[in-house]
Amino acid sequence: MKKKNENFFLEVYEVVKLIPKGRVTSYGTIAKFLGMKSGARMVGWALNSSFGEKYADLPAHRVVNSSGLLTGKHHFATPTLMADRLKEEGVPVEKDKVKDFKKYHWDPAIELEIE
Repeated sequence: MKKKNENFFLEVYEVVKLIPKGRVTSYGTIAKFLGMKSGARMVGWALNSSFGEKYADLPAHRVVNSSGLLTGKHHFATPTLMADRLKEEGVPVEKDKVKDFKKYHWDPAIELEIE
């Protein structure tokens, strides 16, 4: 029997895989795109469940909160790994927050061509 949220979690992972290098999105943006307007926390739970071998390539470091804070950083192997990965991709991070978040924000509802 599948867990109740398994399909939603898989949908979250598919969206996260689409976030371009050098861009970030928020938990709420993903939730809204997937039809769960108030589901930001569920997106966070999905990403928290993604750590491990099965989803090792998932770019979870590109998902931040709605103001650009790296609220998921404590789920990474080291406290600075999330920021380090974003900086490597050209996303400026200062004091655990994406600088100029709006400039780097990626919204799949706007940027993906969906038929």
